[in-house]
Amino acid sequence: MEIFLPAVMGELTTRSINFFINKCFKPPAVAVEDRLQSALLRAQVIMDEAMGRRITNRSMLQQLDMLRDCMHRGYYTLDTFRYQSHDKEEVKDHIVSHSSLLSKVNSVKDLCFSTGTSTHILKEMQEVLDSLSSMILDSNELVLFLTSYPRMYREPYSMHLLLSKCMFGRQMETELVIKPHGAEELEVLPIVGPGRVGKSTLVAHVCNDERVRDHFSEIIFLSDHDFRDEKLTTLSEGCAKKYQNCTLNKDERMLVVVEAAGDFNGSAWKRLFSASRRCMTSGSKIIITSQSDKITTLGTTQAVTLKYLSHEAYWYFFKTLTFGSTDPAIHPRLAYLAMEIARMLKQSLIGATATASLPRDNFDIHFWFKVLTFLRGFIQRHVSKFGEHPIDALDQYRPAQLERMATPSEVFLVYLQCQRSSQEEVPKIRIQDVMYGSAKPHGKFEVLAWKSPIPPYHSYVYTCELRELKTTAAKRKRSMKNGVTLC
Repeated sequence: MEIFLPAVMGELTTRSINFFINKCFKPPAVAVEDRLQSALLRAQVIMDEAMGRRITNRSMLQQLDMLRDCMHRGYYTLDTFRYQSHDKEEVKDHIVSHSSLLSKVNSVKDLCFSTGTSTHILKEMQEVLDSLSSMILDSNELVLFLTSYPRMYREPYSMHLLLSKCMFGRQMETELVIKPHGAEELEVLPIVGPGRVGKSTLVAHVCNDERVRDHFSEIIFLSDHDFRDEKLTTLSEGCAKKYQNCTLNKDERMLVVVEAAGDFNGSAWKRLFSASRRCMTSGSKIIITSQSDKITTLGTTQAVTLKYLSHEAYWYFFKTLTFGSTDPAIHPRLAYLAMEIARMLKQSLIGATATASLPRDNFDIHFWFKVLTFLRGFIQRHVSKFGEHPIDALDQYRPAQLERMATPSEVFLVYLQCQRSSQEEVPKIRIQDVMYGSAKPHGKFEVLAWKSPIPPYHSYVYTCELRELKTTAAKRKRSMKNGVTLC
């Protein structure tokens, strides 16, 4: 007790002094920048260590998830301060000197001052620094507990290689899905999330995990079209079987993955669940994925909900894909343009992978300005004409009108989307080849939007049609010739 009280008083005194200093003496921007950079490095060390270990404790995963979100916010705020508050006049002069690349003079103002004043950014940096420092201080015990969890055997990767070969920001969700419920009855785990958020990818990673394959003797995939009692009873003969382990598991535990598309059929689910309880042994499990929140009522355990990446996490992902092993601080103006390009993509993973390859393969500021200007103009025109962002339309599997940077007089309409397995053939032409390159297919054609490098290795293919835009003058001339007046 005599040792404990002085320690507590010393800690309180230190925190009180720090609080007084922070309140009375506001540090300059450079000092805040340096302190935030140091805090981010410490947070990065903790996250890198955690990513290399197989953590199963739910509370630790939640704490790491909060630390990761704060770290992404910190990097976003720090990059905003560095790249959008540094040498603005130089950037502005460069843009004006290349005004032929811009469609409107007003875009110069938007380009340089779209994120607010330096005072606001400095205040936000201080807030992020305080939050991150507090989280790191609270993580002392967590760091000690990390060493008690086994390491995952994998080769060391640079971060840009690691992000291209693994799920980004889904460690907590993966462990929640893998962790057994512990009850004797049949476990049902719902996974809910919007389209293209990564539900199928998450399930594929779970099914490939050695812990899951050691626990279950069979892994079976069903769609909502397979909700028939007689269908389920024939699965053991290999109808929809994706994995079988006859030697390591003698209990014949089964994992059934159900992908429910569209409106969920409640009566069909009752038939499936009833049949499952009859033919599946104790310790078996059903994972059901859907965009509908209705499936959460079917679960015997808490549902796992997937959400799109935050703006801050998306920038971290996009920056890493774009610059690779190159330090963005070496190219501050290019990093600034990358931030603006990322803002145009609305957290789309397909958009990130397709667009990031362009500047990565061409480290020329003129080209980056051209890409940004094209994206801004094309998106504004799509919103003005159709009332929505083209990525919103594509995410909802609705038609979208895309443009070509090389020939503004041409557009191509995406009117059909499909998902193909790794065994199916995919087009050789990529969507970026048509939008930003010189590829010019004729009539109706298919393009490869994205080929996933991680399980389940799906490819996303768009069916498109190239169209010529008719100018207003040409329309007026034709309508006058035909004796028709256009409003």
